[in-house]
Parts: sequence; structure tokens; C-alpha cells
Amino acid sequence: MKVAIVGFGNMGQTYANSFMSSGFVGASDILILNKTKIEEKNSFGIDTVNFFTEPNSNIFESDILILAVKPQDFKQLASEIKAFLNPEHVILSVMAGISIEAMQNELGVSKIVRSMPNIPTQIGEGMTVFCASNAVDRKELFIVQNLINTTGKSIYIEREEMLNAATAVSGSGPAYVFYFMQAMIESAIRLGFSASEAEFLVSQTFSGSVQLQNRSKLSNEAWIQRVASKGGTTEAALLVFNKNELQEIVIEGIEAANARALELGS
Repeated sequence: MKVAIVGFGNMGQTYANSFMSSGFVGASDILILNKTKIEEKNSFGIDTVNFFTEPNSNIFESDILILAVKPQDFKQLASEIKAFLNPEHVILSVMAGISIEAMQNELGVSKIVRSMPNIPTQIGEGMTVFCASNAVDRKELFIVQNLINTTGKSIYIEREEMLNAATAVSGSGPAYVFYFMQAMIESAIRLGFSASEAEFLVSQTFSGSVQLQNRSKLSNEAWIQRVASKGGTTEAALLVFNKNELQEIVIEGIEAANARALELGS
């Protein structure tokens, strides 16, 4: 199986590295199309002859074509590659806001998989939500999901509009986590810890808590109750969070992200 990656920024490089490190796709079977010349090609482990700056027929001998360009560059790209595409090509898009229908119209092909990955894909711990056009058969969808899963885990959804919600929750989600971590770090520093001590305290607390939750069958609410003893320190903090309706603020923020995703996609 040959895979072509169009756009070799962070996501394009992440996919290439993940495919090769997992052994799912060999280095000689990955082709790269990038509008600017890529320096230090050898550092990626891909055959240098497989790097291109202009579309040509060699690139499109691939079975799967991954579109990892900026959404605003899509129309120009589509006009440049449309003539090279055939009905059997499977397109995997990681472009935010570009619908399956828009891609079908601009590219002239029907087999489209649209995905929303998040930034931890860069270390193989990503969360990707994806959907597909009806023209993509089950075997093709299985292959695409295996490719996606080299970067972490994934969920397939039937309704394309749910990708906006995925953008708001898992796509933007890492920023929410970093935001809360930074607040805890600032609190630790105010309480007297050095910056490095505070970062270590908070980082390990998040890492350990997530692993604990993943390895158990208890709900988040149950874990909160295990930590928060009656009249204790945790309860004092939770009372402040609840008084200020922190949970509702988080929900309101995610709803705002979802509304913005809808605006960008319209």
C-alpha cells in the first residue's frame, strides 16, 4: 500500500513518522507533496526521491491520499491535483472546516474520510474522530482507521456534523487541560514552591490521575469522593469551585468552541 501525504507540516510529519514507526507503511511507500522545498529530507527516513514540490503522476499512484494542508489552501490545491485523481483514490482529510461534500465537489472523487485529530497525535497518544462518505467501503474504512490509530486512538461517527463537537471537546481539549495545569502551577508557586517544583507536582498529579481513572471502572464522581473526605482540604477547594460554578463555566466554554466550529464550517 502506498500513501501520499499532501502538506508536510506538523500533522503531515506526525503521520509519516507514525506510519513508519508502527511498521504499517514502509518508508519507500510514503510519498510527500509539499509546496515548498523540504530541507533535511533524510532526517525523516523517507526515500528522498519520494519528496515533491509539484503534483505529478508518481504521487498519485498511491492508494490513500492524506490532505494535511491549511483549510484556506484547499481550493488552490484541489485545482492543482484534481486532474491526477481517479475514482479509486481514498482521501483522508485532517483539514478543519472543509466538509465531505465540498471536497467531493472540488476534487471530483467520492471516497472521502474526514477526521479531527488533536495535538497529542505527535507522540502517539492522540484522539481522532472521523467519518466517511458512503462511497468508502468497510475494507477501506478499516485500513484508514488502522492508519489513524498509529497516532493514538479513534472514534468513528456516522454524522459528519458531530466533527464540530469533536473539535470543541477533543480537538481543543488539550488547551483546556494545559490551562487548568497552569492555574495549579501558579497556585503552587504562590504557596512557596519553585517553578520547577510546581511544574513537577502538577504534571505528575495529572499523569497519575489519568492513569488511575483509565485503569479503573469507577466514575470521575466516585474518584472525587474518594479523595474528598468530609471537612477536609479537598472539600474546601471543591466548595469554592462549586460556588463559582466552575463546571458550568467549562461547559459554557466548550459550547462556545462548538459554536465557533459551526461558524468556521459554514
